Amino acid sequence: MSRVLVYALVLVAGSAALSWEVLWQLQASLAIGVSAKGTAVTLAATMAGMSAGSTLMGRALRGRDVARPLRIYGTLEVVVAVSGLVLLPGFRWIERLDGAIYAAHPVLASVVHLGAILSLLGPATMAMGATVPVFGLLARATRSPISTLYAVNTAGAAAGVLLVSFVVLPYLGVELSAIALACVNLGVAAASWLARPPAASADASVEQPALEVGHTAREAAAPALVRFATPLVFLSGFVSFALEVTWFRALRAAFLSTTQSFALMLAAVLVPLAAGARFTAWLARKKVRLGSVLAAAGIAVLVATPIVERFDRIADATMSSYWATNAAWLGVSLLVLGPAMLLVGTCLPWILDAHVEPAQWGRCYAVNTIGAVAGSLVAAWVLLPAVGLTRTAWLLGTMLVLAALGTLDGHRRGRGLAAVAGGLGLGLAIVAESGVGTARVLGNFNSPVTRVLSFEEGPNSSVVVADTADHARMLVIDGFSATDVSANSHYMVWMGRLPMLLHPDPKRALVICFGTGQTANAVRLERPESLDIVELNPAVLRAAHLFDANHAVLEDPHVHPHVMDGRAWLRRTDHVYDVITLEPMPPNFAGVNSLYSEEFYRLAAARLAPGGVVAQWVPFHLLSVHDAVAITATFHAVFPDSLLWIDPRDHTGIVVGRQGTLSAAFATSWPGLTRARITRDMDDAAITSSVALAGAAMTTYARSGEVITDDNQLLSYGPERHRAYTITKEMLLGNLALVYRVSSTTPR
Repeated sequence: MSRVLVYALVLVAGSAALSWEVLWQLQASLAIGVSAKGTAVTLAATMAGMSAGSTLMGRALRGRDVARPLRIYGTLEVVVAVSGLVLLPGFRWIERLDGAIYAAHPVLASVVHLGAILSLLGPATMAMGATVPVFGLLARATRSPISTLYAVNTAGAAAGVLLVSFVVLPYLGVELSAIALACVNLGVAAASWLARPPAASADASVEQPALEVGHTAREAAAPALVRFATPLVFLSGFVSFALEVTWFRALRAAFLSTTQSFALMLAAVLVPLAAGARFTAWLARKKVRLGSVLAAAGIAVLVATPIVERFDRIADATMSSYWATNAAWLGVSLLVLGPAMLLVGTCLPWILDAHVEPAQWGRCYAVNTIGAVAGSLVAAWVLLPAVGLTRTAWLLGTMLVLAALGTLDGHRRGRGLAAVAGGLGLGLAIVAESGVGTARVLGNFNSPVTRVLSFEEGPNSSVVVADTADHARMLVIDGFSATDVSANSHYMVWMGRLPMLLHPDPKRALVICFGTGQTANAVRLERPESLDIVELNPAVLRAAHLFDANHAVLEDPHVHPHVMDGRAWLRRTDHVYDVITLEPMPPNFAGVNSLYSEEFYRLAAARLAPGGVVAQWVPFHLLSVHDAVAITATFHAVFPDSLLWIDPRDHTGIVVGRQGTLSAAFATSWPGLTRARITRDMDDAAITSSVALAGAAMTTYARSGEVITDDNQLLSYGPERHRAYTITKEMLLGNLALVYRVSSTTPR
């Protein structure tokens, strides 16, 4: 059996595996909503399947003489391919189930979600997990340590996440990407089945190198390895995933929460994990103790954390063109995160090399996977909310140093050095702390922060309220100033007033995304009988009292706040609304495409009463001309009777539409302006004259736009992302120029 062929197949299969996981997470967010709980459910289901598959395959192979292990590997790839193709319609089934189960038993919804996703992901994830014990057999057949195959597979995963985010999804969309990945898996399967088997005479010799590597690893870590193998592989999984969650919080604030930045962050973890696995055998041969490596890993975590805290400053200094920015961010991330993740990444493959039985390999991988789930959930739901990202990283680094002291039992000099170095590392981290959440706010803003009023780390994101030097008060979510109270926030009020003024008698209204509450308060001031507010992040609602501009809207008995994904709310509720308005995070942020897609607008239309009105934010200053037109085209496809209104102060666009066919009367009839005793900051003439496009002009403008769908993920993954990273004044000017050119050249 060719070693090069095996490595190539394992590399390619690893790239497909993580690409599948990207698709599954995307589809799960559509099926059950974007939320920390939904992410946790999907992660738990994925890891449970992989743990079960690894354990069961290890037991199935115990004591068996497998002549052609590559065929087992190929069969598992067939299972992944077939299961992957079934998953897309399966997630759509879960989406329909979600609406039904929530209406009947809201409390049981999470349990049903977990069960449904477990059953859906089970075959594919079990097949993925089952490959690890098979790696051991392939390692014997190719006279390689299992750690090398693990390294190759992880390197493939790093390549896969970059390829799927920058190439496959942008140009193929979700469904074609799934077909392409299935073809990759089937290609690996075919090559595995057709590969020439090893010569029978080599059976006795091929096992010896793996045994030698195992003995070397035992010698380098004994006697602690035998006693602590299970807790060590659990700890390495726990710490690596907890660090990923913790450090990603800072990197999201620095790199913006786009899908491309998530791919870069994940690659910056996977590449050093692969490198750590690759160097495991070399470290063992050099008689380096595993305890010494763990101590170095803990110290590296402590030393890196003060730099991670300041990634926003590094990111700001390295922004230029799209590809140069991505390359710089990936390089800096690898440089800072790499040493710690590389050293942590040696633990599991080191212990895999130290065992020679499939059942042991399967059990070790399963325990490591369980530790990974525990680490991510504990970090997100317990440590980050309790102590923040900086102290969470300190704790994780200290855990590694303490574990190292345990494994160095009997090596007094090594334990002493590890303890001293760990103490110095912790001291350096404490002294160099940047004061995130107290003295400073992660992110890059137009005006310096002068005071932090509120700071809350939650399982989903960090939420900060801060004052700036130009007397604005910001709501900062993961480093992005999502909204503020300043001269630039005038449009937020009109996100609420416009749809209310265009409806003759709006009794029931819905605001999706609360922000500082200015939009919700504007809707309330137009006097609906009932107002529902749907906000994904409860910390945003808890910060509402810090913004006087919302006039305590949440305390009004006619206002009903709900913590939920806005799209999930529309799917689950039986309420019918006269007005729906929303101002989500920037359209190109991860997950936000779901609130701008054709499927979303059709869902909103289904929740509108006859003659109902819906409004959507079009942030010209954040969008390329292509994306601004695409948003309008998608909205217009569902609501042909629509208009584009541009705020005269901050030039933000708002599209407003109603059910029914195209009508010239929509832009000229403003029934809400006749309501008595309501004070507004614009007179009637200014309001109506700010309509930039309506009727035929709106149709002309939208005609050239590409419709955004859940499949093409145009705003999150579309090729337009490859043009520019920076928010520029040219974006605003280019959008306004096109709008006014269409307006002036289209007959009314």
